[in-house]
Amino acid sequence: MPFLELETSLSQENIPKDFAENLCSVAASILGKPKERLNVTVKSGLSMLVSGSAAPCAQLIISSIAVVGTAEQNKEHSSKFFEFLTKELSLGQDRIVLRFYPVEPWQIGKKGTVMTFL
Repeated sequence: MPFLELETSLSQENIPKDFAENLCSVAASILGKPKERLNVTVKSGLSMLVSGSAAPCAQLIISSIAVVGTAEQNKEHSSKFFEFLTKELSLGQDRIVLRFYPVEPWQIGKKGTVMTFL
């Protein structure tokens, strides 16, 4: 059950209308998870600095069970997410930061229990 949270200083008008849906589809492919399991949040118009600069920027936080736990996995994921984000948001790679968080099934609640028991 991956969670993707995009935070950006770009205004909503500068983000493609179908960005959340496209990010969901791309992330499902990158992470090898069904789209129905992904959770995507897009927060725009934030006051942000990346590398000490307030130039337009974005941060993508990716949390998931089992698929973001190693440097090798995240290196592969990173190149694919950067390819998508630079194209869709018209930002250079130096203006985007990714943060990967592996989570355990007992850390995610769903349907009145935790994923461990589903």
